[in-house]
Order: sequence, then C-alpha cells, then structure tokens
Amino acid sequence: ASAGTTKDELADLAEQAARLAKADLVTDMVGEFPELQGLMGGYYARAEGLPDAVADAIRDHYKPVGQGDEVPSAPVTVAVSLADKLDTLSGFFEIDEKPTGSKDPFALRRAALGVIQLIAENRLRLPILLTARMAMGIRLLEERATTSGTKSIRERIVFGELSNIDNLTAMLLANLKEAERAAFRTRFESRFRRVYSVAPELLDFFADRLKVQQREAGVRHDLIDAVFSLGGEDDLVRLLARVKALQNYVETAEGANLLAAYKRAANILKKEDWHGCEGEIARTGEEDPLALVDDPDLKAVIDAKMAERHQKELSYTPEPAEKTLIEALDQAEPKAAAAIEGEDFETAMAALASLRAPIDRFFEEVTVNDADEDKRAARLDLLARFRAAVHKVADFARIEG
Repeated sequence: ASAGTTKDELADLAEQAARLAKADLVTDMVGEFPELQGLMGGYYARAEGLPDAVADAIRDHYKPVGQGDEVPSAPVTVAVSLADKLDTLSGFFEIDEKPTGSKDPFALRRAALGVIQLIAENRLRLPILLTARMAMGIRLLEERATTSGTKSIRERIVFGELSNIDNLTAMLLANLKEAERAAFRTRFESRFRRVYSVAPELLDFFADRLKVQQREAGVRHDLIDAVFSLGGEDDLVRLLARVKALQNYVETAEGANLLAAYKRAANILKKEDWHGCEGEIARTGEEDPLALVDDPDLKAVIDAKMAERHQKELSYTPEPAEKTLIEALDQAEPKAAAAIEGEDFETAMAALASLRAPIDRFFEEVTVNDADEDKRAARLDLLARFRAAVHKVADFARIEG
C-alpha cells in the first residue's frame, strides 16, 4: 500500500478508476480529438470531485505507449493500466486474433511491451500465466453473471484457488441448475478449456516481446531463450534477474569454459541417448519441464534412483578426477538450489563456477565409455547429473558460443 492508504482502499480506488477509464470515449471532445482520450477523462473526473488517484489513473492508464514513454508508478494507475492491457491481450488471444508478420492492427505488441515495462520498472511480482487465465476466465464468468455463486467463483479465480480447469469446471457445474448444465457443457466448457490452453501462447508472445526489448537494451536474445526454455517461469522480475546474472557469468572466462564443458557433456549424452535417472520415470508428455526441479514427489523418486546408482558405483573405486567431480557436485548442488530459492542468482552462478575445474579434469583424465558397463553407466549418470545441475539455472544448450 502507498503512504496513508490501505490495500483495500487502493483496490477500491482502482476499481472506480477502471469503471470510468473509457467513459470519455463517448464524449464529443474525444470524438473530435481522439488524441485527448484519457486526458479528458482525467479532467472530467477531477471536475466531478473524484479522488486525485482516480483522476490520475484515468488520465494515465494508456501509458506507456512506446519505448521512451513515461512509465506510471502510482499504484492505482499501474493497476488500471495493467488491467487494461492484459484484458486487451487476453481477449484478442482468446479469439485467435494475434499479430502476424508486420500486421498488428490492434497494437498488441505495444500493449505487451507496456505490460513488460510496467512490471519491470515497478518490480511487480505478477505471474503472467495465472493472470492471463484469470482475465479470460473472469470474462467468461461475466457472461454467466446471473448464475448463483458466480461472485464467489470469480474471487477464487482471482486468488488462484481455481487454476486447474477441471476444478473450475466442476465448481461452475455445481452452481448451475440441472437444466443449465447441458447448455453450459455445450457452450462454455470448450471455451474454458480454450482459455487454459491459449494462456501459454500469450506467455510465449510476452517472451518474444521481452527478447526484443532486452536486445535493444544490450542483452543477448539467446540468454532470454536459455531461461525461458526451462518452462514454468512467468515472473518477469525474477526472469530478468536470472538473465542478468547469466549474462554477467557467461561473459567471463569461467563462464565460457563451463559452457564448453556443458556442451561437451550434453553431446556425449545425446550421442549415447542417455537420460540418466530422469529417463527412467514414466512420462505422459504433458509434464511441466521444471517439474523435476520443483516437484517434491518426483524429486524423491530421482533421489532414490540416484541412491541405487550410488550403490552400483561402490562396486569399483572411482578414479581421482571422477571422485573430485562427485564431491564438487555434492557441494555445488545444494548451494545453487538454496541460492535459486532465495533468488540470489549471482551466488547460484558462483556455485556452478566451482564445477568448471572438476569437469575439465574429468574429461582430461577419465574414459567415459569404459569397457566396464558399470563404470560407463555411472560416468554417464555423472554427466547427466552435471547437466541437470546447470539446467536448474538455465538451459545452456540454448546459449550460443
């Protein structure tokens, strides 16, 4: 909350401003001079005696309209501006009206860039994917405004309690009369499922806009790819912090050497078609690419399989360079994981940097494709473990060089 104003009061002011934000579009003044939209609305709001925060939000909610334009920072204005742009983007994506080539008749690229600027400049922790689904889901709920329980369902969407499409559908059906359910299934259920499937497309659109913006700011596009390709990341503030740390690291000699070692390990694993312990877990093809990092149940399965492999490794005495890499991973993995959890990406990179010398020595002194099958399997698993440790920070396969 801002000084002297509670969060609830700010929310009320933002709602009031949002309801009036487009009212000036029907006035003769804006009809005659369209470039005055927003500005006239602010004047009218002040003339009506509305709070300054509301008038300012009405006046400035179109900002920013391009690179170099002022980025609002007042909480009410930021909220209304974000809501307006996200509503526009989600609405057009829902009906499959997306920019193609040089054509962007509804200025969706500009709207996406505005959202990125608002989030980055104000350091807002706003999950894009969930927010897009909220906007689309609430829009559909408005079409069922007479349905009992709709307000409660809307609130639960806003607070992220119904982010699963099946749970949301079940809740909606429970609030419909028997006679309405068949009609809902025919007309609305497929649209709700469309909402949940199209939101990732909008996230990809933001990723493309972010690459353009960051490239103009001097950031390499491949580093954006390296972070985005992990999946599951839609917090732009956290993503940009990770990209910044990654760029600082890969431009050092240590970073370049680790990248080379990573690519060598990845090429060996690809050639051998070796997926390590993760490859032994049954998949449906629908999993989140970050599930193995974040899902405690899957992590437990992997840890158990790693323990089994460790027992096999005890059947021979690891070579010194092999043992050194194992010990380095034992130290680096928890340090990197803790740093990522705390969003200290520089420290996470430093933890990875500690692997550079051990992995270089491993490649120099150890034969991976040993004639002994147990040694070969253990060493390929060790390379897979090294690759997985690096992947927790970024997908180094996407990095050029």
